[in-house]
Amino acid sequence: MDPIKWVAGALVLVAAYAGLASFGGWRWSQTSRQLVARLEASEVSGRAKTFDAAELADLPDPVRRYFERALIDGQPIIRSARLSMRGRFNMTLTAESWKPFTSDQDVTINRPGFVWDARITIAPGLPIRVTDSYIGGRGRLHPALLGLFPVGTLEGAGDFAKAELMRWFAEGVWYPTALLPSQGVTWTPVDDTSAQARMTDGPLTLSLLFRFGADDLVASIHADARAATVDGVSVMLPWECRMSDYQSQYGMLIPMTGEVLYLTANGERSYFHGTVTQFTYAFY
Repeated sequence: MDPIKWVAGALVLVAAYAGLASFGGWRWSQTSRQLVARLEASEVSGRAKTFDAAELADLPDPVRRYFERALIDGQPIIRSARLSMRGRFNMTLTAESWKPFTSDQDVTINRPGFVWDARITIAPGLPIRVTDSYIGGRGRLHPALLGLFPVGTLEGAGDFAKAELMRWFAEGVWYPTALLPSQGVTWTPVDDTSAQARMTDGPLTLSLLFRFGADDLVASIHADARAATVDGVSVMLPWECRMSDYQSQYGMLIPMTGEVLYLTANGERSYFHGTVTQFTYAFY
């Protein structure tokens, strides 16, 4: 083949790919903005506007100690949040297939909801765009190659929505005023280092076990069963989030890093390691 024609053909392919990637990124951004607009439209009137330390009096001891460390009396209640993250994501629970990601996440507190908009690089120059969301009581997971070609979308209410709400609840340590009794969370003692937290959103009610470290901050959040996809089949497995590297943000102590994993018959299978690079909060 003529080298000049070969180079010309290669340049055409590169230009076509660049055009696809650019168009995919633009269209994906438009769709993500629409999701965030729906999320913001789902908000309802808040409850208390500031944290009153008096509401801690009847809480289990480890929960009371956590809030006393994480918040200050009079702390404004968080209305919404935006988190930027980076880290790595394991593409399967049956092998080690870690890929780097960056993401932005918008969160509303009342009504509970989030939109996670991520870019996962599966090969040099080849991203998968992913939105994971819980809006108005429905969950949605939508991955697409280059933001254009879907590779499997999950959406609905029931167990899938409950799994997405579970994510929002476990990530409450990133917006800790949402975990207060005044915001609708009920705490039940388990022992001196753990307590069960319960919440309701519409028809969905769930409980998570919060475990607290020697520093009185939340070390992990555990669910006995959460939906997972293993070899294309949906199964229920124990699920856990582990939080660390607490730092002061807007007067609150917030974990900067998190790991998420399933507890399988073959042991722990971690699938998410993330670090928050920026927090932005809106308060009542």
